[in-house]
This record gives sequence, C-alpha cells and structure tokens, in this order.
Amino acid sequence: MSATDHSRAAGVLLLCRAEPGRVRPSAQLLNEPLLLVPAGEGWSALIPGEDSWRTEGTDLATATAGWAHALAVAEPWPVVGLWWDAVGAGFVVAAGFRRTAGYAWVADGTPLGDEAAMTALRARTGLDPVLDGAALDGLTRPDADADAAARVRGLIAVLSRTGLHLPPGLAPGVPADGLRASAGALPAAEAVYWPGWREAVRAGFDAADSGRLGAWMRGPRARALGAGEVVAGAALALWGRRRGRRGVMAAGAVVLADGALTLAYDWWRGRG
Repeated sequence: MSATDHSRAAGVLLLCRAEPGRVRPSAQLLNEPLLLVPAGEGWSALIPGEDSWRTEGTDLATATAGWAHALAVAEPWPVVGLWWDAVGAGFVVAAGFRRTAGYAWVADGTPLGDEAAMTALRARTGLDPVLDGAALDGLTRPDADADAAARVRGLIAVLSRTGLHLPPGLAPGVPADGLRASAGALPAAEAVYWPGWREAVRAGFDAADSGRLGAWMRGPRARALGAGEVVAGAALALWGRRRGRRGVMAAGAVVLADGALTLAYDWWRGRG
C-alpha cells in the first residue's frame, strides 16, 4: 500500500476528560487546526486536521503522543489519544508531568505494546481496577476475530463506563476528513484557533474565576507554582525548538503560558 493510501486511512481523536470550556484554552495553545466537540458526560473530543501530522514529520503514534502530552501537561484532567492507519492502531494516555504511555495493535489486531500502558490508562482515567482492568487485559491477549479497529472500539467501550460517548461518525477506521466532516456537522462543534496572547490571557482569567481553582489561584503557593511552570515551560520549548520537535515545543508553550497566567492572575487579584 502506498504512503498516500496510508494517509487516507489515518485518523486521530484526542479525548479529554473535561468539558469543552475547560479544554479550549489548552487546545488553542497547540496552534493546530482542531475541531472541539462534547463527547459525553465530562468528556470532550478534539479532531486534528490531516495536514497537522504530515507537517509534524513523524509517525502518527508519536504525533498523537505529543499532542496529548501538550494538552494534559498543565491540566488536572487526563487525555487519551486514539490513532489508526492502514498498518495498525493504538492509544496514548497523558496526565500532567507523568510519562505519556502508549499501546498499539498491528492491523490484524496482534498486540504490540507494554501492558503497563493499560495500567496507566486505568489509573489516570479512574477506571475500576477489577472489572475495567479485566476488560483492558482482554485487549492485550490474542484474538483472531478482532482487528486493530475492533481493539480500539473495545477500548472506547471500556472508557464509556466513565461517561465517554462519542458522537456518530467519530469511530476507529474513519479517515481524518471523515472525522472532521462528522464533527463539523454537530450543532455544538467549534473550530479552535490560536486567539493571540491577549485573548489567551483573558480566557485564562475567565476560566480561573468560573472554575473550582479560582479561590486559591493566588498567594505564595500560586506564585511558586507559576514561576516553576514558566521556567520548566521555557526550557521544554527551547529543547523542542533545537530538536525540531513541534509537539515538545507545544507542550513547553502550554506549561509556560499556564505559569504566566497563574502569576498574572495572582497579581491581578492582588490589585483588588
């Protein structure tokens, strides 16, 4: 199969365990063409354009891991990235500063990954360690009747126990243009764009005021956290730039921006 055929069969879904309003600021910082839609109770889905991973210059699994890490690194909620193409499928799970874990299946459904990734998925998404753990374990065993797409559908079925509900048309095996067409037809769909730093700061203030964290995002603890994030984010972004890793650069930008917003919010509230 040609590289073009591989591309046509490829798709990515970034599943965030948070409402769209909480996901939007981090998604904007990725500066990628994304569609954002609700995906059940307490879940949102982001659908990147096909050109996004082409310009990454890397394989689909690595690009998905970079986006998931960038979305989750400065947030309290996890991100599960699903990917598939003509040669296989898999998932990654990212949460905060913890190592992003991933698992894959080849096209015929043969498992190809570290089972520790399933443990990380269960723990980071709040799945039941016994019942849900057993279902996840089943996805790591040989099954002649389950190809790669079926394996990812099985994973989605397990996550549905936490409230995930993907809208029609968002399913493993659907290529990127089909995913975006289905998502774009939903009434609640919105295109996510980089709004510029002024609007990003304003959005951060609004999210802090309306969210559960607004009451404590100030004081010595907030200043220490914000300063640490600025330093870590700047270092991460610089490292990514030197090595041409856009995903790492995006993660650094998210962390740096979150730290700057925390410091600015503390200063702004202190004036009141």
